[in-house]
Amino acid sequence: MDTFCARGLPPRELWPVFDWSGLPHLALRERLNCATELIDGEVARRRASSPAVRWPGGEWSYAELHERSNRVAGVLRDQLGVVPGNRVLLRGANTPMLAACWLGVLKAGGVVVCTMALLREREIASIAEKAEVSLALCDERVAEDCEAAFAAREGSRVVTWDNGDAGELERLMSQASPAFTSVETAAEDIALIAFTSGTTGQGKGTMHSHRDVIAIADCFPSHVLRATEDDLFCGSPPLAFTYALGGLLIFPLRVGACTLLLEKASPPQLVKAIAEYRPTICFTAPTAYRAMLGMLHEHDVSSLRRCVSAGETLPPGVFDAWREATGLTIIDGIGATEMLHIFISASDDEARAGSTGRVVAGYSAQIVDVHGTPVPDGTAGRLAVRGPTGCRYLMNEVRQRDYVQNGWNLTGDSYVRDNDGYFWYQARTDDIIVSSGYNIAGPEVENVLLEHAAVAECAVIGVPDTERGQLVKAVIVLREGHVPGDLLVKELQDFVKARIAPYKYPRAVQFMTALPRTATGKLQRFRLREETS
Repeated sequence: MDTFCARGLPPRELWPVFDWSGLPHLALRERLNCATELIDGEVARRRASSPAVRWPGGEWSYAELHERSNRVAGVLRDQLGVVPGNRVLLRGANTPMLAACWLGVLKAGGVVVCTMALLREREIASIAEKAEVSLALCDERVAEDCEAAFAAREGSRVVTWDNGDAGELERLMSQASPAFTSVETAAEDIALIAFTSGTTGQGKGTMHSHRDVIAIADCFPSHVLRATEDDLFCGSPPLAFTYALGGLLIFPLRVGACTLLLEKASPPQLVKAIAEYRPTICFTAPTAYRAMLGMLHEHDVSSLRRCVSAGETLPPGVFDAWREATGLTIIDGIGATEMLHIFISASDDEARAGSTGRVVAGYSAQIVDVHGTPVPDGTAGRLAVRGPTGCRYLMNEVRQRDYVQNGWNLTGDSYVRDNDGYFWYQARTDDIIVSSGYNIAGPEVENVLLEHAAVAECAVIGVPDTERGQLVKAVIVLREGHVPGDLLVKELQDFVKARIAPYKYPRAVQFMTALPRTATGKLQRFRLREETS
């Protein structure tokens, strides 16, 4: 009924090739609601009394998650006026209510726009504007920035929950029926818009269909992870990341397993939770595995049988040290928000230290030169991927042309493929900074720093770091009358933290009298990187 997403898709000739040959059971389905498939399907019905979601303090069975998602869907349709195709923004930490809301929006035929609790007002406002969102469901503990962002949007509304019984959403849910007939969406209808950072500093919306959601659930988990209904999943990334959405919600539901949702999951908190709740599968970033290595003498992680790493390259030293300490081989993988989840990986005896792995069943990949021509094995080039998922940017034809070429998705990564079909990461081919698993756009941080009265010019780059993969570094030229020093560094860092997500702030700051530029005035970022390396 709301055709915004259909109108926001790129022209068909700019779409990648979608290859469904590996998933024939999905290719032929014309009608599909992925929430119905995940929580109302045969596996969920068979597991009705089994735990679906666990958290510190309680758990919901599949039947309880099913009922709560039904109530959310009923509230959206009957009390908040949501019609199929409407976008609904979600904001909160990893909690059972966020999971219920994600499923409920899709049951009602809506489109999920999930955001991290760390985002600030300006970031939320930008996402809401790009996706034309007028309704948000939000954890009341992080509602202030959301409410401020929506205040300027005419006819918009923010409904909060309190993870108990007293929130506005919970009160509305108490008036809704526990039964709900999900909207029979088309398999190709858009189910979610996930936003990713870009080199311009402006978030890009990536659009994924109901079929895409089930496709990722039937590729990596089946062929690499090999999860079962007896598994308990855990991890650190927020559900707004598609890496976490798959690993902490979609995958466990698809196989009838349980997920442990942690609101706070820093390495010390995550390793403690593993020891206490005894999960069997963990999704986090290399940074966290490296940090947890030093805590294993205090915490028992022997319940784990699968450890998945993504978000940044996995150093061979961490791969080897974790296997020596735990006996477990970390499953490395590369995915992309544009592709929804992991498409290259390897597990068990197939994994090789330093290599991301081989193509996940259902996908194909090749290394190409700047002209899109495949290069011989052993030659570095651009990673090109295609399969059952692919990039479709929301109303961004220029970026679509860059990302999709000749039917292939170009991820922005430089790789080498060896003669055995293993892919070896080399570097990023764009200006994205990958720090502790977070993708950070340097220009976005620059734009904030330039708002500070002391900053005349600045450049933000990623520099190598043994702990985080890369650090965000700001090189700053000060205005006249301002003196560089530790106090100003802290002031600038706090300035950034207050305006955008804190993980984006520059952990390193260098002051210069001038930035290196070309004769035409273009900033030479490569010179700054060379001086740092």
